[in-house]
Amino acid sequence: MAMFDYSDDHLKRILKRTKVIAVVGVSMNPVRPSYYVARYLALKGYRVIPVNPGHAGQRLFGETVRAGLSEISEPVDMVDIFRRSEAVPPIVEEALEAFPGLKTIWMQIGIEHAEAAARAEARGVDVIQNRCPKIEYQRLFGELRMGGFATGIISSKL
Repeated sequence: MAMFDYSDDHLKRILKRTKVIAVVGVSMNPVRPSYYVARYLALKGYRVIPVNPGHAGQRLFGETVRAGLSEISEPVDMVDIFRRSEAVPPIVEEALEAFPGLKTIWMQIGIEHAEAAARAEARGVDVIQNRCPKIEYQRLFGELRMGGFATGIISSKL
């Protein structure tokens, strides 16, 4: 897995400008990372549109789960991908076609695809690979505490 070097300013700018996130591969299971990352982002004020063909039509985070990105008629700022790396190219193609104003493709931890990233970047879309927007949000906006945990509790005995 390659390490990608993104400046904190770049990541902050992306997270600040984003309002609507389509989360591809979101799970209905609350213990799955895709669920709790999407839930966290929704609680932070982002509009999260869940995308998973296996759960299409169900409700999650106040939104109807869509089978695919092409079923979303409103503008999307970011597509957050929770699928294996080999599944990324058709997702990126669908995103580029469905959202002319798309600003960011974000591939979760463990997910990367150089060719798909290059295609999106050639269209002026920022691409983040092998990172989690929840973790980056917590890190960049002061929510992570000792040991990297977002507990909200700080011990004065250290």
